[in-house]
Amino acid sequence: MGLDMIDAIALVREVMAVNVNMRVGIHTGRVHCGVLGLRKWQFDVWSNDVTLANHMESGGLPGRVHITKETLRCLGNDYVVEPGNGGDRNSYLKDHNIDTYLIIAPSYRGGTSSSHSHSMNGSISKEMRMMGHGSQHGKHKKLGFNETPERMKNTEDEVNEYLMRAIDARSIDRLRTEHCRSFLLSFRDPVKETKFALEKDRMLSLYFFCSTFCFMTIFLVQSVALRWNQTVLLCSIPVVLLLVSIPILVYLKNFRFMVLYDRLRSISTYIHRNRNVAQVFAVMMSVSMYTLAMLNVIFLQSQCFNGNLPKDVDCPNITNASSFDILNENCKFYLLIDYILLLVLISMIACAVYQVLISLCKTVILVGGMAGFTAVYLSYSREYDKYICLTQKESTITEQYLNLVMLSTLVVALIIHGQQIEATYRLDFVWKLQATEEKEDMEHLEAYNRKLLDNILPVHVAEHFLNSEKNNDELYHEQCDFVCILFASIPNFNEFYVELEGNNEGVECLRLLNEIIADFDELLSEEQFKYIEKIKSTGATYMAASGLTHTTCDMRDFKHVTAMAEYALRLKEQLVEVNEHSFNHFRIRIGINVGPVVAGVIGVRNPNTTYGGMR
Repeated sequence: MGLDMIDAIALVREVMAVNVNMRVGIHTGRVHCGVLGLRKWQFDVWSNDVTLANHMESGGLPGRVHITKETLRCLGNDYVVEPGNGGDRNSYLKDHNIDTYLIIAPSYRGGTSSSHSHSMNGSISKEMRMMGHGSQHGKHKKLGFNETPERMKNTEDEVNEYLMRAIDARSIDRLRTEHCRSFLLSFRDPVKETKFALEKDRMLSLYFFCSTFCFMTIFLVQSVALRWNQTVLLCSIPVVLLLVSIPILVYLKNFRFMVLYDRLRSISTYIHRNRNVAQVFAVMMSVSMYTLAMLNVIFLQSQCFNGNLPKDVDCPNITNASSFDILNENCKFYLLIDYILLLVLISMIACAVYQVLISLCKTVILVGGMAGFTAVYLSYSREYDKYICLTQKESTITEQYLNLVMLSTLVVALIIHGQQIEATYRLDFVWKLQATEEKEDMEHLEAYNRKLLDNILPVHVAEHFLNSEKNNDELYHEQCDFVCILFASIPNFNEFYVELEGNNEGVECLRLLNEIIADFDELLSEEQFKYIEKIKSTGATYMAASGLTHTTCDMRDFKHVTAMAEYALRLKEQLVEVNEHSFNHFRIRIGINVGPVVAGVIGVRNPNTTYGGMR
């Protein structure tokens, strides 16, 4: 890499006709890696070996790669080298008796690596990069255009496999088995069951409206086709009041102009928010409607069959045949059974309307309603047998039990429908819960990424890269006319930093440096320093700027310059406090200047804001 960098600089020097060159210093050793401070995070490395690598660069020669003996030992015989004599150019290398070497280029011998041989033949590509075509290669590589067909095929297989796993994970049968019990359909996870109970059903008012319509139909049929007597009327009054008051209580949530009924409206809101409470009211409505349907039926039986049969009628099923008027026109068996069946069917449909009800409750209500109708129907069938015996008519099984078959079929269909509805509702809730969790995770990740980006670049620079076109390799730069720049460093920190077993090979020294930089960063959260933006910290050097944007650059009262001067004084005070608590004697050196700068981001990896050109 160092040789290629020197080649690139040589090409720039030749094509652009500018006198630029590069020194490369390489050392191999142990380092501490990490991030310091609270703002503008930058991955950095520290150790004595890092310091040595720095001096290897400064003690090298322009256009040459300067390496230490440790690096040469790792390279083996891959490169031809010559003595570097770094101690003649750098006092640090001389004081520490560092043996250095210079790589002779081109000097690659083939060794164990083949990457360098490709780069040595890359002069054409370098010239194309200098002509502005270098980004195309990078873009194609990012998009996968340079990948081999085998790699593309493997990627396609991976995508298909991922999609198959996703489809399998989303399948209804698997979700039902994984999350719900077989018959009860309740969630296996109690937490999910609790959340589902608190899930609001937006169609709740419609359920009660449909059941109210069914109640009105039952009441109309009873009023027109059947007789009301005093007993039936007295028993029906509380049932009717219940069937009227419950829907009104549910509807009150939507009538906000009724100020006098705030308490009732709060109850209505609670019903809408809690599925368990809504289910209780739905059960009350279903049972009350079935009770209303069956009240007239019970008392009509005594009205229709209240006489005695003639004594001269020979019928084995009749015990008393004295004076029974079998031709009573108001009591027609077929018509009466049809009315009963109609009322029961309407009440069952009213129960099936409540999709908020769990399938188990629906099953109990429907089976109970069918059992009640069967009991009444069998009671009427016995009287019908008497009628058949007196009139000498023929009776068939179809005439007697067809209604029971029809009702049983409807009950089974409604039970299956209830199971499917509840399973769908619960699976929809699971998907919604998963989508909500994924959305929250995405929002948290987005917020974390934005915070991370804001801790790397200034906010307005981060917004530029977020809103710009993807794969845009254009250099980002901006002209700032009046910026205040601050550099603050702790010159004697290098004396404090030592690598010993007692301080974990220097980690404790870096921990104290992190506390110092974090204290500097924390000062920026104060309102008076809102004009200041931290740029970066490198080692024990801290850089900040104020007036980078139009909102923070005050050209009238120069508040951003005043804030920077005040910030410099606070840095001194903060370091004095650190010295008192850590029993050290760190010194701080601060420089401030004001003028025009060119700000921007250089490079495509590990972006960081750079400022240059200040007077």
